Amino acid sequence: MTKKPLLLGAHCADTGGIPMAAKRAGRGGMQALQIFSAIPKFYNDKVSVKPDRIARFQAALAEAGIDPAHVIVHAGYVLNCATPDEVKWERASVALAKELERSTALGVGGVCFHPGAATDGDRDAAIARVSEAMKRALLAVPDGSTRLLIENTAGAGTTVGRTPEEVGGMLSALPKALRKRAGYGLDTCHLYASGYDLANSRQDVTAVLDAFEAATGESPSFLHLNDSEGALASNKDRHARIGRGEIGEDAFGWLLQDERARGIPCVMETPQENGEPAEDDDTPDRWDVEDLALLRALSER
Repeated sequence: MTKKPLLLGAHCADTGGIPMAAKRAGRGGMQALQIFSAIPKFYNDKVSVKPDRIARFQAALAEAGIDPAHVIVHAGYVLNCATPDEVKWERASVALAKELERSTALGVGGVCFHPGAATDGDRDAAIARVSEAMKRALLAVPDGSTRLLIENTAGAGTTVGRTPEEVGGMLSALPKALRKRAGYGLDTCHLYASGYDLANSRQDVTAVLDAFEAATGESPSFLHLNDSEGALASNKDRHARIGRGEIGEDAFGWLLQDERARGIPCVMETPQENGEPAEDDDTPDRWDVEDLALLRALSER
């Protein structure tokens, strides 16, 4: 049986537009990419993507040698699909559908989102609200192969989506006809910050993957490879460069050597040396290139 490829990449700077992000990824030797489809500090619930932007992005991906199926769009940070506030939930729900619409138009493999927070403390009701928002988004965008993917959280405050059971609950409540168009991904910093000791042993890394697979019925559809500035169980979502945080190098090797890490986008969201390059500069970030080389070496240990 042919071994699936390791698809490493990063969330590249999109100064000059998302085609430039693709070009930077290509020059950096990446096989995967993450981008924003719109400014992440806003709901963007009425923002569409123009046809010429789609064409330029797809052309840039082709030039970079990156399969669109290996691209993830990260949804806006402000969306809270778990909130009990009806007005805020409605706007977040519409914005999530719009994220899926834009991502589908771009032809990428998936759009990931943070589920949000149960600000009233009722976690079960919050999980149900996330499922309902996902259902509405999938029904609003019935065509296309772009999947809607939950990202596990660092567990700060009342955020939901920290445990395998919570992520599994969000997915299991979807109608059967829509379930195949949804999934989840795992962020290493979030896992560590929420109490999963990835740094302890290979067995602990395997156990985390096993637990999420058992609760959801599937392996992750993407990985965010981030070291952690915060300590174990600190609930702090503070990313560090690979091997320069509390997780350390070994855990990333154990993770990437697991078959479940192959064939899916494995992207870094780590600090960059130059987060705002010139609009016409397609040079990849030096720190990204260095850390990707380290990840490749760790995967082969």
